[in-house]
Formats: sequence, structure tokens, C-alpha cells
Amino acid sequence: MQFQQLQYFVAVAETRHFTRAADLVHVAQPSLSQQIKALERELGADLFLRARGNITLTDAGEALLPLARRILADADTARHEVQELVQLRSGRVRLGATPSVCTGLLPDVLRAFHDRYPGIRLLIEEGGSHDLVRELARGALDLALVVLPLPTPSPALTTVELLREDLVVVSSPDAPRPGRDRRAVRVSDLEGERLVMFRHGYDLRELTVAACRAEGFEPDFAVEGGEMDAVLGFVRAGLGVAVVPRMVAARSGRGLRVTPLARPGLHRTIALAHRSDVAPPRAARELQRMLLER
Repeated sequence: MQFQQLQYFVAVAETRHFTRAADLVHVAQPSLSQQIKALERELGADLFLRARGNITLTDAGEALLPLARRILADADTARHEVQELVQLRSGRVRLGATPSVCTGLLPDVLRAFHDRYPGIRLLIEEGGSHDLVRELARGALDLALVVLPLPTPSPALTTVELLREDLVVVSSPDAPRPGRDRRAVRVSDLEGERLVMFRHGYDLRELTVAACRAEGFEPDFAVEGGEMDAVLGFVRAGLGVAVVPRMVAARSGRGLRVTPLARPGLHRTIALAHRSDVAPPRAARELQRMLLER
């Protein structure tokens, strides 16, 4: 008994027509009929009552049908499980993330993922949440770490909240402490401070500017237009202060003074996003699990 014979048998049983069944399984009708006859010889029983325009199952066929369906389903499950294991030995994951998340959150998780699945290539794309959402929607990314709320909410995306992170003020140790030397800085204390500001489209830029305007002033930029590494470098050089995620500040090493923001402070919410209409590949789902369990 062969899987192919069972597949042909189920097709005839479901269509009650040999020609339509042959079309369904993409085989010539005489070949399908020969395989059904071979299966009947193997089992020692007729499976169909054949009358012109009327194909019905015999008692033997009725008994075989649920068993054949189960065997074929088990074979598909086995094939699927093996393919999923193979996908974790090779392949790729396309992950998008904002630059600050790449600096703060991802290194430890990606190292753990790479140690566990060394055959999986990790393709990282940095960008603002708006750009990453667009790349997800067109299928260029499997997963993306974005800042909530999304700039343009999309029902085609599924988002899962990952963490809520405090923002802090970083400055050069050689410069005066921001906020009149207080241990915690209020947003209003940033009025009169020269800010090192990120480029347009950067989530942290929009958040910081909105917070300053909510306090009734326009921020004063010393330098603007940089990515995270450039902004931290300019702050170290004493060009101004910057508002950055606490996780990034903790990883930035020497050369920066970190001052918390006084309550209620500023926060941002990081979420893991993927398309709602397409399940991520197996390797991407494993990375998703590791990010959620980190």
C-alpha cells in the first residue's frame, strides 16, 4: 500500500468521479484507475461500486476512508514538522528595529538566538517606526520592533507590547549638570539647554519635541540630524544634552552622565509587530518567542 494510492482513493471518494479526481491530484485518469485497482488487489476487496455516472463506496471503501484520511494527515504533519526543524538549521530572519532598540535591546537576544540557531542568517534593517511598518506591509520584513502608538495604525498588522522603557537625559561629565544641578531633570528644565537632536522621522525626536511643546517652549537644537551613535558621540563631545532610552544610556559606556527625568517622566512603549494575514516563518516565530520571553 502506497501513500499515492491512498491519496488517489480519497480523491475519488470525495469527488465520486474518476476524471475529476485525476484532475484534482494532477495525474492522467488511466494511471489513477490503475493505482486504485492495484490498491483493491492489495486489500482483497473492491472499494467502489462503479456504474456509469454513479461512483459509490463499498463497505470496504467506507471503512478505509477515515483511516486513509488519517494516514495522509499524519504524513503531512510529519513532513511539516521535519521542514520546520530544517528551517531552524538554515534560512533567514528579516528583522526591523529602530536604531535605539538595536543598540539597547537586541544585542543580548540576538546573541542567544545565534548561539542556539547558528545556521539562521539574521538580516537587520534599522529605521523609524513609520518606515518599518511600510516594509512589513509590503513583505520585506518578517518581524519589526516598533514604537507605539504607530504613526499610522494598520489593521493589517498584529502588535504585541514588549516593554515600557523610561527615557533619561544624557550629558557630558565635563559640562554643567542639566536642570540646575538637580538629581532628576524635569522636562521644563530642558528649556534653555542646547539639545543634540535626532533626524526627522526618528521616534525619539517626535516624542522629545512634543514633550517640550507640552511644557510651553520650543527646544533649542545645538546639532540635529544624527542617528543614535552620532547623537551619543556629540553629547560626549559636550555639544549639548540628549533624551535617550535608559537601556541605551546603560550600554553607552564611559563618557556620559545619565540623569533621570523627574516624575511623571517620559516613557516609550516597544512592541513586536508582524503581518496579520501571513504567519511569520518558523525561525522568525522562534525569535519572536525569545524576544517575548527575554
